[in-house]
Parts: sequence; C-alpha cells; structure tokens
Amino acid sequence: MLRRLYDWTMGLAARRDAVWALAAVAFVEGSFFPIPPDVLLIPMVLAARDRAWRYAAVCTAASVAGGAFGYAIGWFLFEAVGEPILAFYGHAETFAAFGARYNEWGAWIVFTAGVTPFPYKVIAIASGATRLDPATFVVASIVARGLRFLIVAALLYWLGPQIRAFIERRLGLVTLVFVALLLGGFVVAKYAL
Repeated sequence: MLRRLYDWTMGLAARRDAVWALAAVAFVEGSFFPIPPDVLLIPMVLAARDRAWRYAAVCTAASVAGGAFGYAIGWFLFEAVGEPILAFYGHAETFAAFGARYNEWGAWIVFTAGVTPFPYKVIAIASGATRLDPATFVVASIVARGLRFLIVAALLYWLGPQIRAFIERRLGLVTLVFVALLLGGFVVAKYAL
C-alpha cells in the first residue's frame, strides 16, 4: 500500500497543476493543517528537478501567506477560533505563561518554528494572539520558511537521483523517520509551551 501511495504521489507531482496543490497544502499547513508541504514538495522536486527553486518559492510564499492567516486567527479570532485550535494541540492552558514571554523573543521563536519540525501554525496563531509586531512576524517567517524549503529543494536538486533511489529502496524506513520527526515536533510543541 505504501508503494502505491508513493507511486500515486510521484504521478501527481509530475502533473502541471501539481503546483496549485503544493500551494494549497503549504497555505493550510501554515495556518492550521498538521501535514507539512514536504509530502508534495519532495516528490515534486524529485519528479522535476529543474523546477526545484520554483517549488521552494511557491512553498515559501504559500506557507507565509498561511502563517499570516494563522496570525489573523490569533489576532482577530483568538477566543472563538484560536483557543480551540490551541486546545486541539494541547496548548490552551500553558498559553498565558507563554504569551507573557513571547514578544521579547518573538522573532527568534518564529524563525525557529519556521525551520524546524515544530508546528509553525501554533507559532503563527500565538504571534497574532500575543500581538507580536506583524512586520517582525512576516520577515522572520519569510527568512525561516524560505530557508527551510530552499534547503530541501537544494538537497533534492543536487542529490536527486541518489536520494530518489535511496527513498525508493527504503520507503518504509524513510516514511517511519518522516512520521517520527512530524510527531516529535508535536511532542516538543506540547511540552515546550
């Protein structure tokens, strides 16, 4: 089943309209969806390495736009929308203490969440809810998300055939590591905040 899903994703990644799906996934991941855009970015770059930089740019722009939407949720709808989302991720009770220290280190927090497996959407909502300076949020997000997606695209561009062969030979292991990193980010988010 994992092989069929991989083959389907690689087929989707090679389609012309896949960039729209990538943008949509990056946008919703930046604001509330738990699955990172790497699930499409990686196969898309592997399927069309000549478009790696374009895909990284699309991911960056859509993710930052999604982060801005998450920021707006925090700013305008924290009580009605933000608190339930934070509660879903297990952060509602610790948010008050977190908010008191947040703005002092806000740019570094946004940057760190933007380049690591830490759930960026939690930081986007928290930035709006704590009223972090919007320019600080956007600049830190552009730098962090751009760096993150450009590194992924660059590694796949330069090492694409070798990485693709490695992934295809060890699909189960690669999937396990990816899921572990994703879950690890949520665990860190739960206990760090």
